Amino acid sequence: MLIRGTGIGGGVAIGVVARMADPLPDPVERASAIGTEAEIERANRALAAVAADLEARGGRVGGSAKEILEAQALMAKDPTLAGQVADRIATGTTAERAVFEGFAGYRDLLAGMGGYLAERAADLDDVSQRVRAVLAGVPAPGVPDPGHPFVLVARDLSPADAVTLDLGQVLAVVTSEGGPTSHTAILARESGLVAVVGARGADHLADGEEVIVDSAAGTVTQGPTVDDLAAATERIAERAARADAPIRPGALADGAALPLLANLGSADAVDDAVRLGAEGVGLFRTEFLFLDAEEAPSIEAQQEQYTRVLAAFPGRKVVVRVLDAGADKPLAFLATDDEPNPALGLRGIRSLRAGEHVLRDQLTALARADAATDAQLEVMAPMVATVEETRYFTGLARELGIRVAGIMVETPSAALIADRVLAVADFASIGTNDLAQYTMAADRLLGSVAALQDPWHPAVLRLIGEVGAAGRNLGKPVGICGEAAADPLLAVVLVGLGATSLSMSPHALADVRAALARYGTVDAVRMAGAALAAEGAVEARAAAEAAGAPSVSESDGR
Repeated sequence: MLIRGTGIGGGVAIGVVARMADPLPDPVERASAIGTEAEIERANRALAAVAADLEARGGRVGGSAKEILEAQALMAKDPTLAGQVADRIATGTTAERAVFEGFAGYRDLLAGMGGYLAERAADLDDVSQRVRAVLAGVPAPGVPDPGHPFVLVARDLSPADAVTLDLGQVLAVVTSEGGPTSHTAILARESGLVAVVGARGADHLADGEEVIVDSAAGTVTQGPTVDDLAAATERIAERAARADAPIRPGALADGAALPLLANLGSADAVDDAVRLGAEGVGLFRTEFLFLDAEEAPSIEAQQEQYTRVLAAFPGRKVVVRVLDAGADKPLAFLATDDEPNPALGLRGIRSLRAGEHVLRDQLTALARADAATDAQLEVMAPMVATVEETRYFTGLARELGIRVAGIMVETPSAALIADRVLAVADFASIGTNDLAQYTMAADRLLGSVAALQDPWHPAVLRLIGEVGAAGRNLGKPVGICGEAAADPLLAVVLVGLGATSLSMSPHALADVRAALARYGTVDAVRMAGAALAAEGAVEARAAAEAAGAPSVSESDGR
């Protein structure tokens, strides 16, 4: 039996299931036996203990994991939440019940906001569970330890659980909830862990049963046959061989160069990217410098971080995205009014124009870092939708010393007028995650519509092809910096659609490098055409695969 979900990465794993324990039950409502002051003291001690534990875990990890855990610690220390808990205790209830109600109320508030904030509502549930576990004197629900390697199956993983997985024991992760940008998905990409998220049938997987988890296909196979196991074992061995192979520049089988770059979320991730063979950086997200800050960081503080990244890639391309703020990532120093549909509100370049001083400081810091290093800096603006926005950004960037200024293509409008946009910008980089979201009208943070967020859909591929054609006609580079580039087969199709570079999580580089080396330019164009002619995402993948299969005569000469 096949269970389908959204695969993260291109790996495959074989193992027995170990299910994560169910959450703590909701505490019953009853009167306190020790009085209001004692209950408030218990609650405050538990909140402080959880905050300290989360901060300690964050201090032991880096990258996105650290940011996630620190954000959770701030939730546990939030004075507003503590006040709500105290108010409920004052009515005579217990600390356990007050924590449950206080966090649940705030959770519902975030869930109602939609988008990124709704996804973070699950973090509150996890913090609530941990605080109530401290109050009850029991371990918080977490990752099981069966004493042998296993496939972890859960409703979803909390950030605290995800970042402390023992990768020597956890062969793969399968979740019944969560989407392609959930914490589980983000951390699986960063660590190279095999994962399938949003697999609705995963609730039926039982402890101890053997499964095959195929993240390339987005499937979990229950009761695999001998042939299934043999095929999966062969793929595991092939992937291990690719990871150990000498690192070469990305290229197609006919020798056409295709630079393979890294997506980075902070300067701390640079060493891994270099070790895994990144030929540069295709997307350096700068949000880590700004999130949770009361005011924008200084030019000097920004320059220091940008210099770290640029210095690691002398002579290589480093593409930096300026702050993608607003809407689902609100910042105190770029405050906007509440928006009923934040995904369509003041986000990206729109938000930066409303606070131009922040953009000017960031561009100044980047220009200074560029002057101090030998990397090939390119800077791009997020969420551009019009030629006028393109002209605004590129003009300001050049005024402040940026030599190469481009845009991200994340909206259908920018893709449809790519010829006019690229007449103004130096390059374009396609963010496939958001482009799929806006093309398919499917929130990329919601597991319930994960099937519609598939970059294989011909509607999304057609828009990518429009940008590729415009870049080819105008002689302008067109990169891909969404996680679609990490899908080895789709990477070939993207090249056929006109991509001139691919950027992805560093752990995906070996798989994509090997995939490109199996196909020539003519193959890539043929596979892209087959995918474009299909009716849907599943059909597009199958069509591309069939079009890429060599004939007998071709296989003799290839």
